[in-house]
Amino acid sequence: MATTTTSRPGRLLIVLGVILVLLFGIMALTKTWGPKLGLDLRGGTTITLTAKSLAGGGSVTAEQLDEAKNIISQRVNGAGVAEADITTSGSNHINVAVPGATRDSLVQQVGQTALLYFRIVYDAQAAAPVATPSPTPTGTPTAKPSATPKPSTTVKPSTTVKPSTTVTPSATPNGRAWSSALGQADPTPTPTPKPSTPAATTPKPSTPAATPSTPAASTDPLQYVPDAATQTAFAAYKCGDEQQVDDPNKALFACDRQGTYKYLLGPAILKGTDLSDASAGIPQGGFQWQVNLQFTGEGGDKFFKATQNIAARGQGQNLFAIVLDNEVISTPSVEQAIPGGQAQITGTFSEAEARDLANVLKYGALPVSFDISSVETVSPQLGGDQLSAGIWAGIAGLALVVLFSFLYYRGLGIVVVLSLAAAAALTYASVVLLGKAIGFTLTLAGIAGLIVAIGITADSFVVYFERLRDEVREGRSLRSSVETGWARAKHTIIAADSISLLAAIVLYILAIGSVRGFAFTLGLTTLIDLVVVFIFTKPLVTLLARTNFFGHGHRLSGLDPEHLGVERLPGQMKPSARPAKPSTRKPLGGEV
Repeated sequence: MATTTTSRPGRLLIVLGVILVLLFGIMALTKTWGPKLGLDLRGGTTITLTAKSLAGGGSVTAEQLDEAKNIISQRVNGAGVAEADITTSGSNHINVAVPGATRDSLVQQVGQTALLYFRIVYDAQAAAPVATPSPTPTGTPTAKPSATPKPSTTVKPSTTVKPSTTVTPSATPNGRAWSSALGQADPTPTPTPKPSTPAATTPKPSTPAATPSTPAASTDPLQYVPDAATQTAFAAYKCGDEQQVDDPNKALFACDRQGTYKYLLGPAILKGTDLSDASAGIPQGGFQWQVNLQFTGEGGDKFFKATQNIAARGQGQNLFAIVLDNEVISTPSVEQAIPGGQAQITGTFSEAEARDLANVLKYGALPVSFDISSVETVSPQLGGDQLSAGIWAGIAGLALVVLFSFLYYRGLGIVVVLSLAAAAALTYASVVLLGKAIGFTLTLAGIAGLIVAIGITADSFVVYFERLRDEVREGRSLRSSVETGWARAKHTIIAADSISLLAAIVLYILAIGSVRGFAFTLGLTTLIDLVVVFIFTKPLVTLLARTNFFGHGHRLSGLDPEHLGVERLPGQMKPSARPAKPSTRKPLGGEV
């Protein structure tokens, strides 16, 4: 094994070169040249939320806390904020760190409870309609979609068998559904009013065209009728426009999660708090996943009246939307009034889709509220100053290591410089690509881990160089000392790096927050140190030992006899310009 390494050290150097070329080649292909910086380096806001039960008693469950974290994540990222770091801490804390966000905007974004409403669908259109040759019917205020999806889900009573007239669900993904009757049978579809409803209940345009109008003469959301101004505003609405305030007493324009369809929705007929439970499962004897709903007593009465009204609208207009934070999660159809406060949503659900919808329904109107425990804001200027300070600290530490290496090891200092350069290139490429691949964010604590790694790498050089010098002092030739010294030094290097790696792993598992960033970079650079020492430092020393400058013990090489404390290297002539000196060796046990 030693012979192979000695005879062809260039192979290992080529391997390292290939690794570096691959890493930087991937960076070029992905056009990613800089690491992903954390909030403390870029500036932004950190909020710590403390969750508590709305019921006033009992603790918040881990499932509730997890769902709250997911909803907050959707809120923050849905607002166009990237790279948000949202984590749970302890039994009732959620930490939200958003680079670049202002204090007020983030507090408003995450400090409120999620809003879950059930609303009647009055119109639906493709988000980006494609023009068709057929002319639009006169008086129709909206463009007709080129493709009309079918209802993907159906709400039915949990105690009855599915009627033979139930609409067959299509393969359209859940949450994108609406019926062709919404745009064809009646250009301005309206619900069938009850006989006792006076004509004066029709709302008057009291808001700007960009905002849906609200019921004026009736507070019953089941009696809402969208007027021409609302439909005109809906035609101009596009997914991605600024969201409205989700007022349950007003109509709403909203899109599905994919941004494929937009919906004109009436005022809320039910709230998330009217639901007591929701679960996903396969009914006995069935084979399709469904979502089971359980309403509260008051919610069950509301649901019965709502389904009675929606079912009476007829096929194609009997849809309602489940809306979470201005986003349409699902649009089931209703075929008959559903009493008893229990219902099922059936359709072409996968297991993941059914469980996701059940979680939204169960925790959408979170049974928890939040107290803002702390808010910390880091300005971009402060973050930039911290980044500069960290970089200068690293440069200073690196310069001191290089200076010590040249003063003490002389010519061998070049091995230290080149090895540190190789380690730096591997570390930088790894940090950049890990940020792209797994979202690793470099923080100030992470930079501290990188600086500490300089000392770890320098320790490996010291161990090897000192063992090599010891072998030379014991009378071996330099080439022989390179191999025998490495055979002994590598076990020490592996043991030392293993301890550092183990400490980093334990720290990463047990710690939270920025300390984990320190542990991650410490572990990463420890692994890189092992790679560099084995496939770069050792082969480079082997090649240098074959040169006249190092092999014959030049006084500046760091391996000359005088510097090592020996008279001369075995097998080589003494330098002619240097007179022979009497031996300074003492008898065994004498003074050194």
